[in-house]
Amino acid sequence: MSSTEVPGPAGPVLRAPAEQVYATELAALAAADAGARPPGWRLSPRAVRSFVVGDRSAGVVPKFYGDNALVERCIVTLMSNRGLLLAGEPGTAKSMLSELLSAAISGTSGQVVQGSTGTTEDKIAYSWNYALLLAEGPSQRALVRGPLYTAMETGTLCRFEEITRVQPEISDALIGVLSDKALHIPELPDDDAILFARNGFNVIATANLRDRGVHEMSSALKRRFNFETVTPIRDRALQAELITGQTAALLTEAGVGTRLGEDVVALLIDVFDDLRTGVTADGVAVERPAAVMSAAEAVAVGYAAALDAHYFGDGAVDGNHVARQLIGTVLKDNPDDATKLDQYFDVVVRRRAKRGNAWSAALAAHREHTA
Repeated sequence: MSSTEVPGPAGPVLRAPAEQVYATELAALAAADAGARPPGWRLSPRAVRSFVVGDRSAGVVPKFYGDNALVERCIVTLMSNRGLLLAGEPGTAKSMLSELLSAAISGTSGQVVQGSTGTTEDKIAYSWNYALLLAEGPSQRALVRGPLYTAMETGTLCRFEEITRVQPEISDALIGVLSDKALHIPELPDDDAILFARNGFNVIATANLRDRGVHEMSSALKRRFNFETVTPIRDRALQAELITGQTAALLTEAGVGTRLGEDVVALLIDVFDDLRTGVTADGVAVERPAAVMSAAEAVAVGYAAALDAHYFGDGAVDGNHVARQLIGTVLKDNPDDATKLDQYFDVVVRRRAKRGNAWSAALAAHREHTA
């Protein structure tokens, strides 16, 4: 997803949240939205769908590329009493989809818990200002609200990133909240001891199923979520639109006029599809590297290739720039995958290089690197 320069205290920020990047679109959708809105929602379900998957007739650009039916199921889940868990391999835009849904439904995507082995309950729900706690005792003034508390208090969505990286006894803190829509704060007086969630509250969690350090969620917590699996994009036209659009947006922000040509985009799609699936379109088997060969990685390689061409070349992106940037992506998880990449270039790229253009330039760059 692209971002824009939003002024901050010390100048433009590197990446603004979706509700700021697409503020104009969200305002236009809200103004034209005649559909029924669930309690606490900023937009109707149809308008939320349009914001996420795009509506050309309304001037709304697509932001999530993939299964539109999945987006609709996600929206329906968020209207229900269950939380939404987006599962899948890294790089399939789970976090981006979570952010977009939050921006459209709640007007903010900022209530985020970043799951890790160091995540504790106080980072999820609430903690205390200990100076005030010692001076005044437990009170609303001494309470430090966490993302979950704030989302319940304001009737907005809480995003829980990488929930399976959190120890199960910590993530299970969500069980009562998702069941009763209430958070118990035993330290406070009786009148303030329970926070009841306002309309619009729910939880969107994400889980990478492939990464190391993943914990099994408890069965009790699983029952509080509807699971949706976000899969890699298979459609070539969608992949091309995604790579072209997102690299162009990134390059515009960087002040770089270089753009990826159709031949380079096609090369990126072929390489990433081949290495992700382990077989080429014409049936040649290749060894799959350990690295995740996702569309997000393809965008990153395309962006880096364009920067390479702009700053170290003549500005025209070719296969040699892609090949040079591809190495870091393929070898990031296992340096031994260099052998698999060499084999891919020897078997597949060598044959395609006979066509000339981007493939021959990619082969030449790889030979230069391995010489």
